[in-house]
Amino acid sequence: MADVLPLVEARLRGALGEPDARAAVTFLGTDRIEVLRFTDGDVVRYATLGMSAQPMSDPTAMLADPVKGPRAELVLSVRAGLAETDKVLRPLAVLAASPQVEGVVVAPGASLDVGEPLWPGAPFTSVLVAEPGGLVEDLELDEPLDPVHFLPLLPMTPNEAAWKRVHGAQALQERWLTHGTDLRDPSRRSVPLD
Repeated sequence: MADVLPLVEARLRGALGEPDARAAVTFLGTDRIEVLRFTDGDVVRYATLGMSAQPMSDPTAMLADPVKGPRAELVLSVRAGLAETDKVLRPLAVLAASPQVEGVVVAPGASLDVGEPLWPGAPFTSVLVAEPGGLVEDLELDEPLDPVHFLPLLPMTPNEAAWKRVHGAQALQERWLTHGTDLRDPSRRSVPLD
């Protein structure tokens, strides 16, 4: 079985260019998770590398399948120079390790919460997982492996996260769109929710 991570990194480089920084975090009992930073003009993107090494498995399954199952990496895009967003590296690694640590399957529409600001002074403690296929195309792997999806993360304020739990991810995304919300603004306020 080919090692997935070099293929994933090549796909990220092909889509986002050369990373200008990288950091690694290892949590007890998990594989190493790296976070790569790519700068593109006034936008900085952070992408995880390591989450896709193992397939995510259904937490209710008796045994985790070592081959089949969804694979993903996370991508966060924010405007550069407006906040200390480089401090998001550890929270991103925590989110990327959650399938191994908590047995969760990270999929579009899910909310992921780190329980603290994503970076110093951030009004966000959680993210909405968006649909893949936009910024970085899915990476097809040899059968029987599932493709690797590159899932965009959209930071949510606590009020937005609570509203999303009641009304759903689609409704929150429509509200952001209706109000012209700049989801890359690292210090934006909550969208009007009344």
